[in-house]
Amino acid sequence: MAEPGKGVTAGKLAINVQKRLTRAQEKVMQKLGKADETRDAAFEEMVSNFNKQMAEGTKLQKDLKAYLTAVKTMHDASRRLQDCLADMYEPDWFGKEEMDTLAEDTDTLWLDYHQNITDKSLSSLDTYLAQFPDIKARIAKRDRKMVDFDSARHHFASLQKGKKKDEAKVAKPAALLEMAAPSWAQGLISAHQVAQTNLSYNQAEEDLGRAQKIFEELNVELQDELPALWENRVGVYVNSFQSLAGQQEKFHREMGKLSQNLNDIMTKLEEQRELNEEANHSESASPPAKSAVTNGADGDLPPGFLYKVKVIHDYSATDGDELELKIGDTVLALAFDNPDEQDDGWLLGVQESHWLQNKDISAKGVFPENFTQKV
Repeated sequence: MAEPGKGVTAGKLAINVQKRLTRAQEKVMQKLGKADETRDAAFEEMVSNFNKQMAEGTKLQKDLKAYLTAVKTMHDASRRLQDCLADMYEPDWFGKEEMDTLAEDTDTLWLDYHQNITDKSLSSLDTYLAQFPDIKARIAKRDRKMVDFDSARHHFASLQKGKKKDEAKVAKPAALLEMAAPSWAQGLISAHQVAQTNLSYNQAEEDLGRAQKIFEELNVELQDELPALWENRVGVYVNSFQSLAGQQEKFHREMGKLSQNLNDIMTKLEEQRELNEEANHSESASPPAKSAVTNGADGDLPPGFLYKVKVIHDYSATDGDELELKIGDTVLALAFDNPDEQDDGWLLGVQESHWLQNKDISAKGVFPENFTQKV
């Protein structure tokens, strides 16, 4: 006698094997047109939309991750460039402290940009896609249960159709046995055959009800979820790209300010270099040439001319007796008529361009000495 445990295991195995065979046979019959197949065109369209939605979301997630990788690469390149500039920048050059601060601000801006995209765009997209594997598994389960339901329905319909034929078959052998068996035996045979037929019919009806219930529960749930999920994709895409666009706009706006600051520092550094070159050139000039300028050998000069100065910073006049200065202008310095009128740190002069054109000092005015450099 077989052990109970082994018997139960063998029984379950046999049932599972039979179920697989039944499913396979049912699919073959459906393809051959020998059995009815549950078809739902609307649901099939939902599944098609689901697959398309999952593919699009997965591609968006992949491309957004690639974009973040590119941002990280650009950040690393920017940092190396800033480090290179900081290493080359000499302490006595214009804007050394400003350069160090600008490098720190640039690095922070890149870090914030990468983190904000990760938190506000990629994370929400990851959450959105996390629900797809479970729904995909339930769609597959629904398809399997639909095959079970079709198989049970087909089997029950076959039994129901052949029930009358089976009852007729039971009556014929009973008539033949009347000549060879007692009446009580004839009754037992007939009752046994009827009981077997009813048992198969009832079992098939029970299997059909159970298969239908499981299938319909899954089917109803998915028919509610899939359309809602399909419509939800619009909001997900809007939020993802709107957030990304906002972060891009903020990043480029702030980076534009830092780039302008860097450009200003480089411009001032170049001006500093040019002024230093001019000063070195003036110092290397011969004394007779300098004396000739002082004594008027360069042509008619205003009375009281002292020396020339080069403008190294722009200055906007705030009063009528002041000169308007632009970087690169040359001013001829004059002596004050009354030395008591001269304020500390201020000089009197006239633009060289005005003198050369008009040969007068009517446009003379005062200007801050520290905005110029003696030539």
